[in-house]
Amino acid sequence: MKQVIQSARSGKLALTEVPEPRVRSGTVLVRTRASLISAGTERMVIDFAKKSLAGKAKERPDLVRKVVDKAKRDGVLATFKAVMARLDEPLPLGYSAAGEVVAVGAGCEGLFQVGQRVAMAGAGLANHAELNVVPRNLVAPIPDGLSDEEACFGTVAAIAMAGLRNLAPQLGDVVAVLGVGLVGQIAQQLATLAGVRVIAIDVNPARLELARRTGAELSWKLGEPGLAEAVATLTGGLGCDGILVCAATDSAEPLELAAELARDRARVVMVGKTGTEFPYAAFMKKELQLMVSRSYGPGRYDEDFEGRGLKYPAGWVRWTEAENLKECVRLMSPTLARRLDVGALITHRFPFDRAESAYDLVTRGAEPHLGVILHYDEATKAATPIFPAPLVADGGCVLGVVGAGNFARTVLLPEFKRLPGVNFRTICTTRGQTAEHARTAFGFTTATTDLDQLLGDPSINGVLVATRHSNHAELTARCLAAGKSVIVEKPLALDRLQLNQVIAARRGSAGFFLVGFNRRFAPLTVKARALLARHHGPKILVLRVNAGALPAESWVNAAEEGGGRILGEVCHFVDLARTLVGSPISTVQADAARVTHGGCDDLTVTLAFKDGSLATIIYTAQGDSSYSKERFECFAGGTVLVIDNFLTLTVTENGKTRTEKSGLGQDKGHRAELEAFAAAVAAGGPAPVDEAELIETSLATIAVLDSLARGQRVALAE
Repeated sequence: MKQVIQSARSGKLALTEVPEPRVRSGTVLVRTRASLISAGTERMVIDFAKKSLAGKAKERPDLVRKVVDKAKRDGVLATFKAVMARLDEPLPLGYSAAGEVVAVGAGCEGLFQVGQRVAMAGAGLANHAELNVVPRNLVAPIPDGLSDEEACFGTVAAIAMAGLRNLAPQLGDVVAVLGVGLVGQIAQQLATLAGVRVIAIDVNPARLELARRTGAELSWKLGEPGLAEAVATLTGGLGCDGILVCAATDSAEPLELAAELARDRARVVMVGKTGTEFPYAAFMKKELQLMVSRSYGPGRYDEDFEGRGLKYPAGWVRWTEAENLKECVRLMSPTLARRLDVGALITHRFPFDRAESAYDLVTRGAEPHLGVILHYDEATKAATPIFPAPLVADGGCVLGVVGAGNFARTVLLPEFKRLPGVNFRTICTTRGQTAEHARTAFGFTTATTDLDQLLGDPSINGVLVATRHSNHAELTARCLAAGKSVIVEKPLALDRLQLNQVIAARRGSAGFFLVGFNRRFAPLTVKARALLARHHGPKILVLRVNAGALPAESWVNAAEEGGGRILGEVCHFVDLARTLVGSPISTVQADAARVTHGGCDDLTVTLAFKDGSLATIIYTAQGDSSYSKERFECFAGGTVLVIDNFLTLTVTENGKTRTEKSGLGQDKGHRAELEAFAAAVAAGGPAPVDEAELIETSLATIAVLDSLARGQRVALAE
């Protein structure tokens, strides 16, 4: 299928052929019929992408601080690679569209059906693309008689509606709408439908005339004298009951004007992005309230609501973003005596094949425009997938990859690419644009969203699984069942049932599996393990991890998707301790600090080993992110070893200390790990690490959760 994609690095925009997406649980697959180019929002995204690195840094100083902290902690080279990989991500454009349901995912039966027309919302979801997979809370039925091109305004209308709900005007209130572009025009119409008297203010006479025709009681060209007097006359000297700022400008002038026009104790709501320096004295004297409206309404930016279909209780949150979208589309219905007339806002229509011309109009401003619609040919079909001819086995590693998130693109795929004898065969992701971008960036033969296509290719003998945590075990088991060898990013499994699924699949497979515990392959780890192995007595390890805080809403913290940071990251250090000690783990004891945000990520874990050794893992999100992330102290037979952030190894013995640095910078073992996997695949096995040991460390990590739940030590044999 075709989709509009933009480069985050260069800002270049193109209509690109990508694999078609596939419906998932909790979603519907929609064939797009019309989509709206939101000139203000999308132009802002495009303009940012076109800025130089310096320009991007100036506009996002918050991200610059994160980059500086990472450079201090991990080194300049690792930071540079991460930044460039992030900038290389493809950006799907569009967020307001309408179309026809062509497939219904599990959990959406009865809510939607094939052939039904729907409006859809969401950046990165309701894209300018021939097919879109959209979660159920971001889809609303289209009333009979309403055209697709009108329904595709649904999301932008929901933004206007959410702003008005935050403003909370009453019948007969006078509201000034500052900026009557697309959102402002819809906002003034919605306000008028609700019995509110609207003053439209803008610099564009044609837009002011349109606002008058669609319900504004007064319109005023910004900059012309007499506005304050006109407002005073209309309101009997009180001033506006509310101000809705829909302008897009770097200037703080809208807030200054709002303070001048507002009555005492009025509310000012920002919908558009403007300068935020407001006149304190004027706001204070009138005791004005200032609020920034959150896009489409409650639920926006909440992954549980948008991505997982969570419902908010109507008694507490009546108007979610889903309800706003549904109501806006209902108000457009031609059967209503008084309706939201978005058809009056359409100035240009383009066939989807000319999307680049449409964006050229929007970004260059060659002629006046407001609502720019892309129409999709009903006869358009997704491109027929290209199945590559099977390769003749040459003793190398023919690689299939499932998932192409940030870590895969930043670290794993670049390292795999540097290895000789590795053939990049097929990349499979849930989103077509991600798969196609990875195909072109890394030289895969083909890109797909169909896992069966990858598993059915007899040429592929090695698979990298780099998806989110919840499906690692299932994907690993499916790959093993297909006779492929697998390297799966950690964790291997989120519980014992998933772990048993992998074990059962491995017993009947000609392939092997390797878990992405890269730290055991790091050069400094290998040297430390050899030094510790000289001592046959017990070893004492202290592994301190300054992990940094994750946002509470991160998918990692979601039990059904990420499993939390214990399963997702503490597993690394359980495996590292097992590697350094070189003896099986016998018991696990864990204690956690009081959880203050997100999930449980402040804890200590004590591992007891069969040879009498002990390892204590101290994992915390309470530290400063610029400080060294990982420091490991190992004590054995009069020797002290310290690995500091995989940059240095310090050895103290016989009263002397020596320090060894890690080559050109931080090396956490990724290259060595992937090299070992590729070599083992090419040789037909065995696995580079004893698979029973990987099962053991995975089980020990699951036992950490058991210990926290029970409040006692857990024997691994349980």
